[in-house]
Amino acid sequence: MYEIKNRNIAMVYILMIVTLGIYAIVWMVKTKGEINSLGGDIPTSWFLIIPIANIWWVYKYCECFSNNVKKDNNPIMWFLLYLIFSPIMPAIVQSELNKVSNA
Repeated sequence: MYEIKNRNIAMVYILMIVTLGIYAIVWMVKTKGEINSLGGDIPTSWFLIIPIANIWWVYKYCECFSNNVKKDNNPIMWFLLYLIFSPIMPAIVQSELNKVSNA
């Protein structure tokens, strides 16, 4: 069981830049566990490194984010938003997870 961690959004981006994107993968794996602890069903993170399968994994991530964190049941919108505006998605996801951790 994962505890929802309240993270500083600016620090998430700083770490992503400093580590040349490696922290982006680490952050997705950590938030995957947090979303799954809220009732999500995101599969193993190993799919992130497999071409084509990583697109399906991101869809499942967006689906579980939509259904279990945002609770708007609009996974297609979040997936398209991720594909088109992927640099802003960590801010949106982390902001919503911070709201859950503060509640």
